Order: sequence, then structure tokens, then C-alpha cells
Amino acid sequence: MAINEEVISLTQRLLRNKVLPKKAARDAGHVAVAAIHGVHYLLTWNCTHLANAEIFEPVGVVCASAGYKCPIICTPAELLGE
Repeated sequence: MAINEEVISLTQRLLRNKVLPKKAARDAGHVAVAAIHGVHYLLTWNCTHLANAEIFEPVGVVCASAGYKCPIICTPAELLGE
């Protein structure tokens, strides 16, 4: 999946809105790539910045305000129902 101007823009928007801290820029980029390319699930073991119930709604709001649907962010265990 390509990193293009849309990905960079959404990544910056996630950071600018302080949904994710600057030190999590790579994580913001993962969310942006997934949202822009229509990925339904973003699997991660990163429970600090990504698979975190407290950030799911704010990330979704920022994605939606940019015209994208936020992927469901979860751990592999959550996806498999473990």
C-alpha cells in the first residue's frame, strides 16, 4: 500500500489533533494507511497507542472528518475472540 500525500496529510492531522502523541508518528501513519486504503482491521500488539479503547473514538472522529472510515484497531487475540 502506497504512502502518498493523503496518507501524510491524515497522519499529520492525527498528530496535530493530539489524538496520538508525536512519538507515535509511525502508529499514526499505520492508521492513515489503513484508513485511506479501506482496510477493515488494523491488527497490532501496541496497546499503548493503537489497540486502546480510549483512543479509538478520537481516531475515528479525525478519520471521519477527513472523509475516511477508521479501521477497527485490535489485537490478533481480540480479532480471534480469545
